[in-house]
Amino acid sequence: MASAVKNDSVCDHVQVSSSHLHRAVAAGLAAWAGARLSGADRVHAAEGWAVPALSFTPQVTAAALAALPLLRASSSRGAATLAAAALAASVAPRAIPRPQPAADGAELRVLTSNMLVGRADAGTIVRLVVVSGADVLFLQELTAGAAARLHQAGLGGVLPYQVFESAASGPKGSGIWARYPLREGLAVQPLSRSMPVARIDLPGGESAQLVCVHLRPPRPSHSPSGAARWRTEMELLPGPGDVPVIMAGDFNATVDHARFRALLRQGYVDAAVQAGRGLVPTWGPRPGGKLAMLAIDHILLDPRCAVRSVSAHSVPGTDHRALYAQIQLPAVSRPCDRPPGDAA
Repeated sequence: MASAVKNDSVCDHVQVSSSHLHRAVAAGLAAWAGARLSGADRVHAAEGWAVPALSFTPQVTAAALAALPLLRASSSRGAATLAAAALAASVAPRAIPRPQPAADGAELRVLTSNMLVGRADAGTIVRLVVVSGADVLFLQELTAGAAARLHQAGLGGVLPYQVFESAASGPKGSGIWARYPLREGLAVQPLSRSMPVARIDLPGGESAQLVCVHLRPPRPSHSPSGAARWRTEMELLPGPGDVPVIMAGDFNATVDHARFRALLRQGYVDAAVQAGRGLVPTWGPRPGGKLAMLAIDHILLDPRCAVRSVSAHSVPGTDHRALYAQIQLPAVSRPCDRPPGDAA
């Protein structure tokens, strides 16, 4: 009899512990969904933890959907289901291609890569440019040594026009290489890292403003004010204009960040999201694109541009994957395009 009582006691203890665990899981999912949907990372007092944490919303969403069948208690399961549905509604649309505008101007192929303080393999980057037919290359964390290796690998023979600021060491250098002539670009606010700008003129008469972006990471491990500096730099990025703007690079931000979504609302679209590739990660903790986890590299466009394709590519030596987009610019409006009777 004593043995039976002991066994019943053990079973009761396991059941109570399991119920507590289920409620804790449901509460955690509800809290995460609330933080994501309310934009908790906009709150200055919370941004130190909220900005890095919310980067992992796609992974939390996948875990939430996988955990639902394991939750037995009806109250826990109901709360978790609502939280998982809310998270899925914010994440899933990035995997669905969106209708594109009727752009019929010149085609432009764009490639961006963070070189991890110049360690990325220069030959691989040049081969990607050649194979993809890239017209514009944006590079971040460009060092003087990396710039020399790119030149030796033949980058100048493929993309002969460039504007860049390389650093002797460290992550501050960036550059733009192009197939077509570049001239003075937008006036931008200086950031802690180089942000080259240029205007590219295409043979058909179309033009685009190019901005190479590299924001500071919002990691609290570097400094308690890391997220605040990241927020400030995000707010200093230029808005759209009459000439289509293309901003590409390492934003250290995902679509799950309220500040990044606010930037998009200014008048930009994310090329990867437009192509249904918005959940493809571009950064991971190991070089060579291994264990890629977060989509923090972006190509942002004027919404008048059409996105034809997007892909990510591993590059030895760097913890970022190169991001490629094939886009089509809006047609140039010429005097002969105006209806009869319009004023000049």
